[in-house]
Amino acid sequence: MAKFVVNTHGRLQEWIADAKGYFTDEGLDYELTQHSLLTKDAQEKFKAETAKAGNSVPDNMNGAYQTYEKGREASISCACHWTVNMAASNSHGRLWGEAYSVSPCGIFVPENSSIRKPEDLAGVNVHVGYQSGSHYTTIQALEPFMSFDQIKLKFGGGPADRVDQLLSGLAPAATVFGMQYYVVEQLGFRKILDSTFMIAGMVPEGVDLDDVRKYYRALKRAQADIDRMHQSYTHFYMNELPPRHAKLVDVRRFGPGERIVFEPYNREMYETTRNWVEERHIFPPEKAGEGVYEKAVAFAD
Repeated sequence: MAKFVVNTHGRLQEWIADAKGYFTDEGLDYELTQHSLLTKDAQEKFKAETAKAGNSVPDNMNGAYQTYEKGREASISCACHWTVNMAASNSHGRLWGEAYSVSPCGIFVPENSSIRKPEDLAGVNVHVGYQSGSHYTTIQALEPFMSFDQIKLKFGGGPADRVDQLLSGLAPAATVFGMQYYVVEQLGFRKILDSTFMIAGMVPEGVDLDDVRKYYRALKRAQADIDRMHQSYTHFYMNELPPRHAKLVDVRRFGPGERIVFEPYNREMYETTRNWVEERHIFPPEKAGEGVYEKAVAFAD
């Protein structure tokens, strides 16, 4: 039987469950892998692309949704719930319905920026990932403060890319979550607005759902460890941060990060999320998918 392949997600839970034997206790034959969208050290590529574009940031249209179109080589992976919702509706896997997670997220600007409040971001490029969590959550966060046509997005690539763009002065504003949130916060960037960042698991066809449940039982124990004393585990962030960012910060000062909620991703969550995405025309009609909860969402028997 093939190993159960786990994509880590820039968070602590998988590393704790691995280190403390929780996966093994559940009888899971597994291996950890890291998804390049979060961890790839793209500094040289970043320098080359920005130089070619005349010291500006070219739009990067390869985001979280596109990784599911190509296929992630994992038995379980995670992405923002908007993307997993739409990808599952298009048969790129099934959204795991027995848990979801939430992560700290916000829109940040340089310390010396004249931007002080959300309304100041009208017409300003906010750097986000294309059809990735930062794309959707930035719209959600800014809509109470301005009209939709005043929200201006620049598709700057993955989370680490957007940190690079803030550090280099090429991003007047950027949305970051999780450990990148802690990086820019510690480096003195100013948060203009908190935003909601909800995450869901994706299970490809053919994966044993009993194994998925074992995986989440192990993560539940890890979550309890984090809730009791996250400071004991922040060193695991070093496994996920690109070296160029790790040397700038002290991960001992980081917070607990993403928190897994062991409650169902129910029909209302699924349908209201799909409707919100479709109303804003983030996907063309041919990629809207069937939108059938029973087909898109997986539960173990």
